Amino acid sequence: MILIPAIDVKKGRCVRLKQGVMSEETVYSDSPAEVALRWYSEGAERLHLVDLDGAIHGKPISRDVVKEIVDSVPIPVELGGGIRDVDTIEGYLSLGIRWVILGTAAYRNPELVSTACREFPGRIIVGIDARDGQVAVEGWTEDTDLSVVELAKRYEEKGVSAVIYTDIHRDGMSMGPNVEGTRRLAEKISVPVIASGGISGIKDIEKILELSKYGVIGMITGRALYEGKLSLREALECVKKKRS
Repeated sequence: MILIPAIDVKKGRCVRLKQGVMSEETVYSDSPAEVALRWYSEGAERLHLVDLDGAIHGKPISRDVVKEIVDSVPIPVELGGGIRDVDTIEGYLSLGIRWVILGTAAYRNPELVSTACREFPGRIIVGIDARDGQVAVEGWTEDTDLSVVELAKRYEEKGVSAVIYTDIHRDGMSMGPNVEGTRRLAEKISVPVIASGGISGIKDIEKILELSKYGVIGMITGRALYEGKLSLREALECVKKKRS
């Protein structure tokens, strides 16, 4: 199990949204790279990076910020937001991104996921964002009639590295993760699952750790860290104890 701090980038700044609403933002830093260095210095082993502007516009917007972050820390970085074609995937991987996250593209363009998994084995993650159990796309602005499990099962045999499951209602709200929804997904697919959305403190970390037996390999947290409700060092120690 791994704990992954999130860095969401909007207009070159580090922000957090509430339930994915772009106008409901809180700015935490004008320098996402400095934030990356902070989390690394506190023991982070991996970072979760989102280009929020890219997610809305369907194309990379924050490439320079992404490069600055990758160059500033020696730990692996996963990235999502506005990635819709092979050239963009290849471009980000060449910058030093370890894993590329396909969200909207996984819903709209299954062939892209298949091609990407073939061309970049072990480097592709599918990001599934859901509202009331149904997939949402285009930076969470568009709901679909497809369930989380249905979308995830499309990619079981394609070679994706993991599935990131985000409960939009809980994201940025510090109201606790959707433990049951995460468990159900992990039980029904063979692909490793990373939980995201709602972590508010150590008790939530402990709840997600209990899901490791179902195939949950990691968790992403953001607002709780930025608002001091969760100590990254304490959380990482909790995770390490579970590993041992």
